[in-house]
Amino acid sequence: MKCAYVTQPGPADSFVIGERPDPVAGPGQALVRIHVASVNPIDTYIRAGAIPMPVDFPFIPGCDLAGEVIAVGPNASRFKVGDRVWGSNQGLFQRQGTLAELAAVNEDWLYPTPDSVSDEDAVAGSLTGITAHLGLFRDARLKSGDWLFVNGGTGGVGSAVVQFARIAGAKIIATAGSEEKRNLAKALGADVVLDYRSPTLDEEIKAATGENNGVDLYWETQREPNLQRIIGLMKKGGRIVLMAGRQAELTFNLGSFYTNDLRLYGFAMFNASPAEQRASAEEMNLWATQGKWKPLIGARFPLDQAAAAHQLQEDNTLGGKSTLTGKILVNITGK
Repeated sequence: MKCAYVTQPGPADSFVIGERPDPVAGPGQALVRIHVASVNPIDTYIRAGAIPMPVDFPFIPGCDLAGEVIAVGPNASRFKVGDRVWGSNQGLFQRQGTLAELAAVNEDWLYPTPDSVSDEDAVAGSLTGITAHLGLFRDARLKSGDWLFVNGGTGGVGSAVVQFARIAGAKIIATAGSEEKRNLAKALGADVVLDYRSPTLDEEIKAATGENNGVDLYWETQREPNLQRIIGLMKKGGRIVLMAGRQAELTFNLGSFYTNDLRLYGFAMFNASPAEQRASAEEMNLWATQGKWKPLIGARFPLDQAAAAHQLQEDNTLGGKSTLTGKILVNITGK
């Protein structure tokens, strides 16, 4: 099979585009012909060796896939040959990833692709959508009428948070850095969209919540948040969700945190159990078929340009270039 792989940790231009042996579906696995993959920040961290996760070289990065089942292994019962599927959680914990024509995937990490949903939409919303769903509903228990603030409403996770919160009946405040992105956040369902560069941003957030007297749920997408500032924006009993910032070291006043009955949730999507992720995926599929949510797609690359796709992700995640709105897709088979 043709794939993009690395032989040791390194920069984006260390990718090799070449042939590797075809994988075989083992017990409980489906062999998937991948049509489209996507790129996530964690894919670049693992490729670069920036996080301590076991990797078997040669290594194919990539968490997300959408494609078609072409074989099933022993004891695999959820899918049959010809089924369209999507999934995430590959390229982790010594699993090979998805920048390849084929992948042998445990069926627990695969979900049916609805007839009305394209492979591109399925893969673009996979890791980011499951992340948003877990944080909002499993952990922070968002409910109708809550005031939610998401710092970055047009990013991969942030745009899913906005759309899912809208479906749940929350009132949404989002930030974005340009007029174009603010209009996009509004179109996605945000009630109030603010410029994150505004010198009076905190006052604007508080004013937006009105009689609610603060934010019920604060979703932070940035890598180095100011937790003390966030606490000052919260309503009593509010919840704060953190999902980024591996190297960040945060300080805050404990008194203002616990005397206001606040809750702090930190989580990584890939730690969630197969059952938890499947519950998220099933609801995401339902919403997609109902036209209630659609992930943003920001760029497309062929497999031969996997290095450029990873570089674009790094430029925006680590370099702050703001040249990307939505997910980066890698077309594997040309379909």
